[in-house]
Amino acid sequence: MKSCMDSYMDSYMGSYIKTRAKSISRRAVEAILTGVVFFVSVNVHAASAQVNYAQRADVKSFINEMVEQHGFDRAYLDSKFASAKRLDNVLESIAKPAEKELTWKQYRPIFVTDKRTNKGRKFIIEHRATLQRAEKKYGVPVEIIAAIIGVETYYGKHTGKYTVFDSLTTLGFDYPKRSKFFRSELKQFLLLSKEENIDINTMTGSYVGAMGMPQFISSSYRHYAVDFDGDGKRDLFNSTEDVIGSVANYFSEHGWKPGASVTHRVSVANKSVVKKENKLKPYATIAQFEKQGVKAVAEDIQVKFSSNREKSDTDIAKAVVDVLKWNTSVHDEDIKVKTLKGSTDDQMILKIDVIEKPTGTFSFSGESYPWA
Repeated sequence: MKSCMDSYMDSYMGSYIKTRAKSISRRAVEAILTGVVFFVSVNVHAASAQVNYAQRADVKSFINEMVEQHGFDRAYLDSKFASAKRLDNVLESIAKPAEKELTWKQYRPIFVTDKRTNKGRKFIIEHRATLQRAEKKYGVPVEIIAAIIGVETYYGKHTGKYTVFDSLTTLGFDYPKRSKFFRSELKQFLLLSKEENIDINTMTGSYVGAMGMPQFISSSYRHYAVDFDGDGKRDLFNSTEDVIGSVANYFSEHGWKPGASVTHRVSVANKSVVKKENKLKPYATIAQFEKQGVKAVAEDIQVKFSSNREKSDTDIAKAVVDVLKWNTSVHDEDIKVKTLKGSTDDQMILKIDVIEKPTGTFSFSGESYPWA
């Protein structure tokens, strides 16, 4: 049996626990309610901090330009900018782009991989006819076109997840460092959507607004994309034919020279002429480098072909050199030719030292020969 003291303690502790429970429950409810109020308050503040772009003076000025100069509907643009989102992750990404943070040595392994190369081979096999048609029309090799698409988006696998309109609006009006450029791209994007009848809310791309398999920015899309499948529209999202033709046209419009070399092997006596910074654009011509002591290194190529004994070896060599000059951009002083041992009455073997090694084949005396 319990003593009086035990009964008292039980009663007291029970009352204490109930009282504490009520107190704890009351505090918990108060804390929860306070948290809810605080949460709502913070989010309301965040929502108010999320600027309504349509109410900003600089955006209103932009809208006026698009309405007055390009015939856009004001109500349509007001609505789109009112619902546009400021993307802070875009601002964070552009502050530290990989292209500026990584050297080529670090950047190369990310893109030049066996997996991407194998994917490229399959892409060429699957789209060979279209690629060859593009090469024939624009002069850009099949391999170059395919490689660009592979590097840009892994053949369409990674085309970007950002809403292009939100990205360009964010960068155009909240990234002062390059606002002029991105505002121009926003203008080009709206014009593109009008020309191609595209819903701007559904178009996604990279954080800087590059779109589709080849990652064209809006201005490039408008000026260099082509309708290569003949369906009446330029679709860099769903038409592989349009993508292939557009990449080739882009290179052609930017001065691609069929048969010309992409790089030159050189020897540098005075390395002070080479800038330490990894410039994105070429900053000197070959001629300028030559004046600074940079010399092109000759490469050996051999040409084997059936010789025409109606001509002397000298005449044949001269004819081959003429063909070589026609196929490349080298000059007479850059070419050294000599006949190798092993030449016979039926076959002539020439060794040629040249700073720009040609690709493909050449024709001579009605026959086609490879540059070995």
